[in-house]
Amino acid sequence: MHSKQTILDRELFTQALRHMGEEDLLYLNRMVVERLNLLAQARSTVELAQFAEGDRVQFTATDGSVKHGVVLRLNKKTASVLTSEGQSWKVSPGLLRKAVAG
Repeated sequence: MHSKQTILDRELFTQALRHMGEEDLLYLNRMVVERLNLLAQARSTVELAQFAEGDRVQFTATDGSVKHGVVLRLNKKTASVLTSEGQSWKVSPGLLRKAVAG
Protein backbone atom coordinates (compact mmCIF):
# COMPACT_ATOMS: atom_id res chain seq x y z
CA MET A 1 0.00 0.00 0.00
CA HIS A 2 1.59 3.20 -1.19
CA SER A 3 -0.53 5.90 0.43
CA LYS A 4 -3.58 6.69 2.50
CA GLN A 5 -5.46 7.21 -0.78
CA THR A 6 -4.68 3.64 -1.86
CA ILE A 7 -5.86 2.27 1.50
CA LEU A 8 -9.07 4.29 1.27
CA ASP A 9 -9.64 3.20 -2.35
CA ARG A 10 -9.21 -0.44 -1.36
CA GLU A 11 -11.58 -0.10 1.57
CA LEU A 12 -14.21 1.53 -0.66
CA PHE A 13 -13.74 -1.17 -3.27
CA THR A 14 -14.11 -3.89 -0.62
CA GLN A 15 -17.35 -2.31 0.55
CA ALA A 16 -18.64 -2.11 -3.03
CA LEU A 17 -17.80 -5.79 -3.57
CA ARG A 18 -19.93 -6.77 -0.60
CA HIS A 19 -22.96 -5.19 -2.25
CA MET A 20 -22.50 -6.60 -5.75
CA GLY A 21 -24.70 -9.30 -7.17
CA GLU A 22 -23.57 -12.40 -9.02
CA GLU A 23 -23.82 -10.85 -12.49
CA ASP A 24 -21.68 -7.86 -11.50
CA LEU A 25 -19.15 -10.10 -9.74
CA LEU A 26 -18.82 -12.33 -12.80
CA TYR A 27 -18.28 -9.27 -15.00
CA LEU A 28 -15.70 -7.91 -12.58
CA ASN A 29 -13.99 -11.31 -12.48
CA ARG A 30 -13.67 -11.33 -16.29
CA MET A 31 -12.19 -7.83 -16.20
CA VAL A 32 -9.68 -8.80 -13.48
CA VAL A 33 -8.61 -11.95 -15.35
CA GLU A 34 -8.15 -9.98 -18.59
CA ARG A 35 -6.04 -7.39 -16.76
CA LEU A 36 -3.89 -10.04 -15.08
CA ASN A 37 -3.34 -11.78 -18.42
CA LEU A 38 -2.34 -8.48 -20.00
CA LEU A 39 0.15 -7.77 -17.21
CA ALA A 40 1.61 -11.29 -17.48
CA GLN A 41 1.96 -10.94 -21.25
CA ALA A 42 3.71 -7.57 -20.86
CA ARG A 43 6.10 -9.04 -18.27
CA SER A 44 6.81 -12.03 -20.53
CA THR A 45 7.51 -9.71 -23.48
CA VAL A 46 10.00 -7.70 -21.42
CA GLU A 47 11.68 -10.89 -20.20
CA LEU A 48 11.84 -12.35 -23.73
CA ALA A 49 13.43 -9.14 -25.03
CA GLN A 50 16.55 -10.00 -23.00
CA PHE A 51 17.22 -12.95 -25.32
CA ALA A 52 17.84 -13.47 -29.02
CA GLU A 53 17.95 -16.49 -31.29
CA GLY A 54 21.35 -18.13 -30.97
CA ASP A 55 21.91 -17.06 -27.35
CA ARG A 56 23.50 -19.68 -25.12
CA VAL A 57 21.25 -20.12 -22.08
CA GLN A 58 20.68 -22.31 -19.08
CA PHE A 59 17.65 -23.17 -16.97
CA THR A 60 16.70 -25.52 -14.18
CA ALA A 61 14.40 -28.35 -15.28
CA THR A 62 11.54 -29.63 -13.14
CA ASP A 63 13.74 -32.45 -11.84
CA GLY A 64 16.28 -29.92 -10.53
CA SER A 65 18.91 -30.56 -13.19
CA VAL A 66 20.49 -27.59 -14.92
CA LYS A 67 20.08 -27.69 -18.69
CA HIS A 68 22.32 -25.81 -21.11
CA GLY A 69 21.28 -24.96 -24.63
CA VAL A 70 20.76 -22.47 -27.43
CA VAL A 71 17.69 -20.34 -28.09
CA LEU A 72 16.24 -21.51 -31.40
CA ARG A 73 13.17 -19.28 -31.47
CA LEU A 74 11.37 -16.67 -29.40
CA ASN A 75 7.67 -17.50 -29.23
CA LYS A 76 4.85 -15.36 -27.85
CA LYS A 77 5.24 -16.56 -24.25
CA THR A 78 8.24 -18.92 -24.29
CA ALA A 79 11.64 -19.49 -25.84
CA SER A 80 12.30 -22.69 -27.80
CA VAL A 81 15.61 -24.06 -26.56
CA LEU A 82 17.66 -26.93 -27.95
CA THR A 83 19.70 -28.44 -25.11
CA SER A 84 23.21 -29.82 -25.39
CA GLU A 85 21.60 -33.29 -25.01
CA GLY A 86 19.56 -32.65 -28.16
CA GLN A 87 16.24 -32.15 -26.34
CA SER A 88 13.81 -29.43 -27.41
CA TRP A 89 12.21 -27.40 -24.61
CA LYS A 90 9.76 -24.50 -24.50
CA VAL A 91 10.91 -22.45 -21.53
CA SER A 92 9.32 -19.47 -19.82
CA PRO A 93 11.70 -16.52 -20.16
CA GLY A 94 11.58 -15.96 -16.42
CA LEU A 95 13.36 -19.30 -15.95
CA LEU A 96 16.13 -18.65 -18.50
CA ARG A 97 19.55 -17.27 -17.68
CA LYS A 98 22.31 -16.36 -20.09
CA ALA A 99 24.89 -19.13 -19.93
CA VAL A 100 28.19 -18.26 -18.33
CA ALA A 101 30.95 -18.25 -20.94
CA GLY A 102 33.66 -20.70 -20.25
